[in-house]
Amino acid sequence: MSLLHQDTPEEIDDAARGEEFTKGSSHVVWASVIAAVLVTVAVAVYVITGQKPAVATGEIEQVWVHPQHSETSGFDANGAAMAKESFDQVYVFALVKLHNQSKAPLFLHNTMANIKLDDGIRSSYAATAADYDRVFIAYPAMPVPHGKGLPLMMTIEPDQTVEGTIVSAFRMNKQQWDAGKDLNFTFAFQYQPSMTLAPHTEVIVR
Repeated sequence: MSLLHQDTPEEIDDAARGEEFTKGSSHVVWASVIAAVLVTVAVAVYVITGQKPAVATGEIEQVWVHPQHSETSGFDANGAAMAKESFDQVYVFALVKLHNQSKAPLFLHNTMANIKLDDGIRSSYAATAADYDRVFIAYPAMPVPHGKGLPLMMTIEPDQTVEGTIVSAFRMNKQQWDAGKDLNFTFAFQYQPSMTLAPHTEVIVR
């Protein structure tokens, strides 16, 4: 047998077919990669374009905090003597601006103030506009501006902006309050997601 091996026609055909198969596999791989990229881009575009803008925007324009130590009078509603009780509260006042940027009315139905403490998040519902005014009657020396109260049950028309002050009260003393962080306010709308806003100005403690 000759030391020089000569390929037979059958072997040449097999090699050619193998080379063509390799090239074809490479094309399939690249096609799969491109298809995967296109699908990913299409999904991203769908998600981005499919996301609806928030129905409302808002701003916490100013926040005042007032620790209040109170003591009951020692008499009940009928004038009979009873034991006096004392307790601490922290009043949180917030000047709020809300804007309806949707094409339908928004129905505000409650608002909460939230603060994070070591044992978890404490929340307190805001008082009604009438009770907001009563705070200043009960405490005439309250060292906070007495502005217009924001109604908690109200309709905000499309493109309408409303502004007013809310007040919440937490049963804690100043030391407990000072240990808290991440103060924010949640506004709940009927049939729509709630909106949470944090103040971007310094909280005034008085």
